[in-house]
Amino acid sequence: QVQLVESGGGSVQAGGSLRLSCAASGFTYNNYYMGWFRQSPGKEREGVAAISSDDSTIYADSVKGRFTISQDNAKNTLYLQMDSLKPEDTAMYYCAAGVVLLLHPRYFGYWGQGTQVTVSS
Repeated sequence: QVQLVESGGGSVQAGGSLRLSCAASGFTYNNYYMGWFRQSPGKEREGVAAISSDDSTIYADSVKGRFTISQDNAKNTLYLQMDSLKPEDTAMYYCAAGVVLLLHPRYFGYWGQGTQVTVSS
């Protein structure tokens, strides 16, 4: 069955860095666009970054220049390097597989369970 397993979350101080990973299995990884989303309590899930099989990328304006999405197709693994973290980046981060290169959850049908990122000031 389809599995997306995130790891790498944690607690850091503002200005710090984290690298999230997402191990995918149970589907043909290269046939899907992969994305990172995040959700804070009381807020809607929002797109952070997404990548195509040929490594085209898109980013939310709030993370441009600070976050970098990448992937290892041979390992079916997605990454999100997060630098210069801010308290407003605090959220549960989810990995997802979808059908278009857009940052909207409606286009992503497979989801992981999430990994928590907490940034303190």
